[in-house]
This record gives sequence, C-alpha cells and structure tokens, in this order.
Amino acid sequence: MRNASNTPVWATVVWRALAIWLPIAAAATGLAGIVYVTAQQSLRLSSDDPQIALARRTAARLDGGATPASVVPEQVDLATSLDPFVLVLDADGRLLASSVLLRGQMPDYPAGVFDTVRRRGEDRVTWQPESGIRAATVAVPWHGGFVVAGRSLELTEQHIDQLGLLVGAGWLATLGLVAVAAVLAALLGPPPVWPAVSLGPWRIPHAASPGTT
Repeated sequence: MRNASNTPVWATVVWRALAIWLPIAAAATGLAGIVYVTAQQSLRLSSDDPQIALARRTAARLDGGATPASVVPEQVDLATSLDPFVLVLDADGRLLASSVLLRGQMPDYPAGVFDTVRRRGEDRVTWQPESGIRAATVAVPWHGGFVVAGRSLELTEQHIDQLGLLVGAGWLATLGLVAVAAVLAALLGPPPVWPAVSLGPWRIPHAASPGTT
C-alpha cells in the first residue's frame, strides 16, 4: 500500500512514530537521569548522619575530660564489619586511639582532611584505604586535635546499585510504552492536511488519507 506521494504506508507510519517517540524518549531519559542522581546523592549524604552525631559526641566527651582510649568503641575490621569506628588524633594528626583495623593493620587516614577541618570546623570524606573498601567518614576538632568517625559504605552502595536497577527498568519500560503509543498514534494518523516534515536529507511524508492505495 502506498500513499499519494508514492511512499509505502509502513514508512510513513515509522517516520511519524519516530517523530512522536524521539522527543518523549529524550525527555524520559533526562528525567530518569535526574531521578537517579538525586536519589543517589540523597542516599550518600544521609549515610554521613550517624557519623556526624558520633564524631560530635566523641569530641564533646574529650573536651569534657575523657581520655582518648575511653571514647573509642569496640575495635572493628573495616574489611568485614559494618559497625562504626572512631579515630582520635592530636593536633599534628598523630594517632592517639583508634577502633578500626584493616586486615589486622591500622590504615592511614588522609592527613589533608585535617587542614580542611582547621579552616571549616568539619569535613566529610569518602575514605578508600584499599580498592573495593570505602567508608563514609566525618572529621571534627576537639581541644587536643581531631576526631574521625566512620562506617563502611557497603550497604549504602548496595542500595545505590538497587536504585540504579529500578530506575533503569523504569526507563526501559517507559521507552517501550511510549514506542507502542507512538506507533498507535502514527497508525491513527494526523489530519491529511498536516505538512510533511523535513529533517535534512530525510523527509517525513504526509500521512496517507484513509482509503488511499
């Protein structure tokens, strides 16, 4: 079957369906990206909240006269544990007490963080002591130096991965549904008086009038 411009009807339908689908697909892609980034950042930022409270509480205890050894919780291994940990350091960044190990050894915390703490009063850092192991940490000052509180990001990163799968599945489903709707709209056809659309070397012809062969 061909229309008055000698173009196969199926080609007319495909071109018109693409003209409908492409802008909606682009908008859906942008929206999916915004949703993912917003939710991902919310999950990551909220993972700092327990460490902020722990670091400030520990610093207050130290300022109140507690010893560094008395304020650190039970020792944890960052490679296997999801429990929070605390480091207490002096004003030069030397370790005074710690509750974190990595495979039985004390990992080095980045000293540059303390320069930021001196300027801003707090710093929040994703600490990666080795590949595949990341922790959300918060550093705050106390009168004798610095307190760092942290916790593994393993659960947060699992949630972010699940979020990515959900957003991706929703995006693909949306594109599929829009494609079906676009084909149906193209089959129903706009009024035959609509002009053809030119896209450079490609040209979307007029829709065929009902009954045209």
